[in-house]
Amino acid sequence: MLACHDLRTPLATVHGFAHTLERSEGLDETAARYVGMISAASSQLAELIDQLSVVARLEAGRYDPPRREVDTLELARAAAQTLGEERVGVTGDGARVELDAEATERAVAALARCALRHGGLEHVDLEVRGAQLAISPITPASAPVVLGEDLRDLGAAVAVQLVRAQGGSVEVEDETLRMRLA
Repeated sequence: MLACHDLRTPLATVHGFAHTLERSEGLDETAARYVGMISAASSQLAELIDQLSVVARLEAGRYDPPRREVDTLELARAAAQTLGEERVGVTGDGARVELDAEATERAVAALARCALRHGGLEHVDLEVRGAQLAISPITPASAPVVLGEDLRDLGAAVAVQLVRAQGGSVEVEDETLRMRLA
């Protein structure tokens, strides 16, 4: 059976070539657009492979995250930056927590992305209060998707499992996703 990490090498090669071509001079407009699409698709595939790797390790009981101390406000800002500051507003005060920082940052971004996409929203707020993060609004129709109960968004489903596997919690209450990071 092919492991997820075995897929990263050829994917990294494709992404590297696409990135090199993007920076090269002399591409016509059509070729530049196609190279940009290849680069974006390879980034999305890398994220999908990372998500599948986390789920596989969680399901096999082999999730042993590389923990490091991180400030929750910095984590929230980094997650929001991947989606665009015009789409996710971050406020509040952070706290130092020890967790799988890279995977948790991707998880927070995935939950915000899911709230936007499945809620039909243009903007969500991400409020940080110590080790607690809150994403709002969560529409009633999107709540089961954001919680991973309706499996229409792999990123959100993985995010919920990841937070819980690290000793945290995720729930929706009053159109707000509340996440406690351990």
